[in-house]
Amino acid sequence: MNKKKHGLLFNFGSIFLIFIILTLTATGIATYANQTQIYQEQQEHTLQNLAAYLAASLEADGSDFAEYQEYFIEHYQDMDIPADFTEQDALEARQKYERMFAETYPKKVFREDIQFEELTQEIQYAYAVYNHEYYLLLFEKANKQFGLSYTYYFVPTGEGVDVMFVLDGVRETKDDINLLLGDVVDEQPENHEKIWEAWNTGYAPSEPESYDNEYGKTYAWYHPLYINGEKLGLIGTEIEIADYNKAIAINTVRQLITIAVILLLTSAVALLIIHRRYISKISHLSQSVARYAMYKDSGIASEIRMKGTDELCMLSNQTSDMILELDQYMKNLVKTTDELSHTKKQVDIESELARKDALTGIRNRNAYEEELQKLTWRMQKDNIKFGFAVIDVNFLKLVNDTYGHEMGNITICKCCEIVCRIFAHSPVFRIGGDEFVVILENEDYKHIEELIQKFNTTIEQADGEPWEKVSAAIGYAVYHPDIDDCVENVFNRADKAMYLRKSEMKALR
Repeated sequence: MNKKKHGLLFNFGSIFLIFIILTLTATGIATYANQTQIYQEQQEHTLQNLAAYLAASLEADGSDFAEYQEYFIEHYQDMDIPADFTEQDALEARQKYERMFAETYPKKVFREDIQFEELTQEIQYAYAVYNHEYYLLLFEKANKQFGLSYTYYFVPTGEGVDVMFVLDGVRETKDDINLLLGDVVDEQPENHEKIWEAWNTGYAPSEPESYDNEYGKTYAWYHPLYINGEKLGLIGTEIEIADYNKAIAINTVRQLITIAVILLLTSAVALLIIHRRYISKISHLSQSVARYAMYKDSGIASEIRMKGTDELCMLSNQTSDMILELDQYMKNLVKTTDELSHTKKQVDIESELARKDALTGIRNRNAYEEELQKLTWRMQKDNIKFGFAVIDVNFLKLVNDTYGHEMGNITICKCCEIVCRIFAHSPVFRIGGDEFVVILENEDYKHIEELIQKFNTTIEQADGEPWEKVSAAIGYAVYHPDIDDCVENVFNRADKAMYLRKSEMKALR
């Protein structure tokens, strides 16, 4: 008798196990395929957006980048740049160039009084070294922030299908010390169709290029760079397929583990119910049949026929219903899990968008308010050092009224780029149409006066079209525990300083 009960329970358990395996297999395949499609689309957008961002960053520098590129192509063989240079090294390179310029051309302003071709060879070299380090760091930071594998900038040489790498996101050395510069590579059209499509048409292709190399299968996006209407080169962004396949696989396995645990627990409960409500009754029926066989009691036979027939019918129907309900339950569970996952992703995306300025891509007023709350809390808990720099764009209404709002947007974006570049160690927010706020931290806090002077100098030296000649007033204030009992006090003092500067600038105009 025990052997029969064990065998029936084992059979039910086997059925549930097969069901779980098939369900997990089908769910895993469907989940992986869906995740692959979604993630691939996301990565294609990431490649495109990063290439466009880098192009906008280089285009914002205008003639500075064009002259750097021209010098690099002519003199890269004579340039020695340490392969392990850091942001501090780049800053020192810039300071060296500025010091040499100031000593050689006292009271002269670059581009206003002295053009690049008029500089001495030593100053041109220092200018090129500083710019190369700055732009390479820009590419490396963007690559890290977007989570890609490789970013670079290259220029067709005009000799066959050769291209020269001007900015190479993978640092290689030529002598174990200095960077390998101006690497020339043969990019055959049959292997890199999108490169030559982007170069020949002057437009980014509609889809990324997929190819295999020594790093594995790769997706690449190419974006032409224009400076002052002239096509100078191509920006490339790449991601290795293995990188995001690994992320998809990990996410799929996590979901399958969760579903497997739920299925196992649900199945265990169902088997317990089946055993208590059905297998035990079948056992009772078996004992009744045995008693009938032993005593040959016709009353028992009649009872067995009635109960036996009714019990078997109920067992069949209830088992069928249970299986159907369990199947529907699992389908609903998988569907609910997918919907929750999709909803969470949408919430995360919407939350991020709610904190980002649509025009400039930096954090907006919502993010700024959140940061103020954090500062208020830290003021009560810690001995913190911070300050505010408030920047307001001058004459934006005049630009909008004269040249249109699109040109006004260019002015805002160019001002944003200047602020972000100068205050590279602090968060920057756009809190109004023409107003930016920097929460001064770290190195920016320590060197605020130098940075303010640098900002004013940059603004004064701005050239180009009227909407590119950014004019902006800046004021700052730092937190003093003795006089500031809230964050607003520090901001208000910075705001007043900004308006004082604005008045001075208008008086000089």
